[in-house]
Amino acid sequence: MHDVTRRSLLKHGIAITGLTALSPYAASAVLTPRATEGPFYPRQSMRFDDVDNDLVKVLGTLKEAGGDIIHLQGTIRSKVGQPLAGHRIEIWQCDVNGKYLHPGDNRNFPYDTGFQGFGHDITDAEGAYHFRTIKPTTYPGRTPHIHVKVFDGQRELLTTQFYIADEPQNKSDRIFHRLSAQEAQSVSMVFVEDKGTVTTNVDLVV
Repeated sequence: MHDVTRRSLLKHGIAITGLTALSPYAASAVLTPRATEGPFYPRQSMRFDDVDNDLVKVLGTLKEAGGDIIHLQGTIRSKVGQPLAGHRIEIWQCDVNGKYLHPGDNRNFPYDTGFQGFGHDITDAEGAYHFRTIKPTTYPGRTPHIHVKVFDGQRELLTTQFYIADEPQNKSDRIFHRLSAQEAQSVSMVFVEDKGTVTTNVDLVV
């Protein structure tokens, strides 16, 4: 299956935004807050063979995932504003029903096999990444969220989580509650709809 490309996004008028390298903003940039990996990070043997940046369609299946489709994009930069090219970013999340692609999530209902559950992208020269996935849904005991890891080669730089801005459940979530207001804003997704396409931008500073 072909990856969702940044060129195709630009063709349809979807801008990928980021910090200008070494901009004045870089001096005051907030390091992306770290968060727990959680119990359901899908190890290599647990994943579909298809692990690209389009989680909505699994190679070899006819149906697409249930849920509200979103385009999650942003940049990865150093704390001095340098774009981090060639870095691997991974995301994983539960399906529309709140179930993870992981044998440890053994609740007695089926997983949405149209949802990839886990995917990765490699940042371009500007440090930009992009995923097509679904708007995160509720998992018992947690507010909706997307798990994220960033790697430089084999070296893990960051594990964090993205949240939905102004989601009522954020206030009672034990992990979200630890964040300062500035940290929470830096990992919160604001959704913008344009001609039926929903996008959200989250820039990472590592």
